Amino acid sequence: MEIDRVLRFENVGLRYGMGPEILRDLSFVIQPHSFQFLTGPSGAGKTTLLRLILMTLKPTRGLINLFGQEVARLDKDEMTGLRRRIGVVFQDFRLLDHLTTYENVALPLRVQGKDEASYRSEVIELLRWVGLGERMHVPPTVLSGGEKQRAAIARAVMVQPDLLLADEPTGNVDPPLARRLLRLFTELHRQGTSIVLATHDFDLMDQFDARRFVLADGYLEIFS
Repeated sequence: MEIDRVLRFENVGLRYGMGPEILRDLSFVIQPHSFQFLTGPSGAGKTTLLRLILMTLKPTRGLINLFGQEVARLDKDEMTGLRRRIGVVFQDFRLLDHLTTYENVALPLRVQGKDEASYRSEVIELLRWVGLGERMHVPPTVLSGGEKQRAAIARAVMVQPDLLLADEPTGNVDPPLARRLLRLFTELHRQGTSIVLATHDFDLMDQFDARRFVLADGYLEIFS
């Protein structure tokens, strides 16, 4: 049976050590098959919020429910299982330098134990679609920043995750390619993935009818 929500934050707060809270009283719900932009000034905590969702940070207070489960009650193996349902594009890309571009994009499928023959053509097609068809056999060390960004995006969407978290995914590409990548996210959303896309690009946000989460001074405001 399908869950009625992908994510719920209830009065979540975060502080480092004994310092002041940097995120305060965050309460929101992300529904299945939904699309939301996350925006706000630099330093507002957008990446930190994404890390809370991914469970690589623990909140100081409040409740986080992910895919119907209370995160605070999960053990390490259960967290790993939930993370496999999440696709992530962070600004530092996190590509593995000892693998080729093709191998990086295919890695989530290999982790799932799938045979290469079952996915090779799909990986190649996606790499060509994002403009990396001629770069699939080179390591990330020779890719430009924009090429690394596209490889990271391809890796995140390859498994059609239940939830996609994307942190400034179009920040290193030109406007035409940014629109092309947005179409990729739109198609993924059409197929059922819930998406949280962090961006400063208001022109990009204006091209899509989606909720906007605006983070400022530690608080979150939601505009439908």
